[in-house]
Amino acid sequence: MNTKEQLLRYLKKEQGRFVSGEKVSSRLAISRSAIWKQISRLKEEGYDIESSPRRGYALRSIPDCLLAGEIREGLNTRLIGRGPIFHFRQTDNTNNQAKALAYEGAPEGALVIAEEQSQGRGRRGRTWFSPHSQGIYATVILRPLIPLSETPKLTLLAAVAAAEALETQTGLPIRIKWPNDILANGRKLAGILTEIGTEMDAVDFAVIGMGLNVNVPQASFPSDLRYPATSILIETGRPFPRIRLLQSWLEALEKYYSLLLQGDFDNILSRWKFLTDIVGSRIAVEMPGHRYIGEVQDVDGNGVLILKESDGALQRIFSGDVTLLTV
Repeated sequence: MNTKEQLLRYLKKEQGRFVSGEKVSSRLAISRSAIWKQISRLKEEGYDIESSPRRGYALRSIPDCLLAGEIREGLNTRLIGRGPIFHFRQTDNTNNQAKALAYEGAPEGALVIAEEQSQGRGRRGRTWFSPHSQGIYATVILRPLIPLSETPKLTLLAAVAAAEALETQTGLPIRIKWPNDILANGRKLAGILTEIGTEMDAVDFAVIGMGLNVNVPQASFPSDLRYPATSILIETGRPFPRIRLLQSWLEALEKYYSLLLQGDFDNILSRWKFLTDIVGSRIAVEMPGHRYIGEVQDVDGNGVLILKESDGALQRIFSGDVTLLTV
């Protein structure tokens, strides 16, 4: 915990009450000038801190922002979110920023957060609607020692983590639409986007991004997204605190990532199959230049769909847009 975070924690304990600069200096073993510098930084981040030459400092209110100090407080992880946290008021998208940071050597567990994305991305180049302070746009940097062929497992475990975190926190019936869309009552609530950096045919890093619609009103969605897309606000009728939702995903992500590194992917895959409930379903898969229709026979250890067409031919589907067919 750095000096700014220590100061913030102390001010929170005394929230609403003035604490003298002398007392803070003694408690944290830092100079009065260092305290002032950190207070100025906290104010820039949006913390409402009243300063008085005679009485000291008083924390009046905490901003609704996904700031490092707020994320770390109460976060039950050992790796993810414990290293650097890069917070942007606005950026193109968090995956782009995370990849750049990973190439520069950012450590495993580093987290990139944005309050707003100007070019939010989903699968297959689609846009992810990312209004300011109404969603969670977050990317985690990982450096797994796994073969390149096993990297699709990261998307599966991240989707399971998101589904479990959201179900626990909101009570909504959450399901995964293959391979990485998170649905609530059949409508898209969140998406996972995993990208890999390689070096000499080996995994250098993976960035796992999540876009989650939290407090987005129905009318705010672009007209072409209003039906397929939803938010926690729409589904529950009430706004949700974003910090705890993010923390819950990071905690679940670390849990399943640890299982993967321990070689226990079977449990993750079993949970993923349950949450997708796609085996035995008749589906159509849209791919560039082709459309497959058939029954899902299984999902293999890398999350690849095994699809049986009407003529008995088996197809291995690595990616595509899936539609469930009722007949």
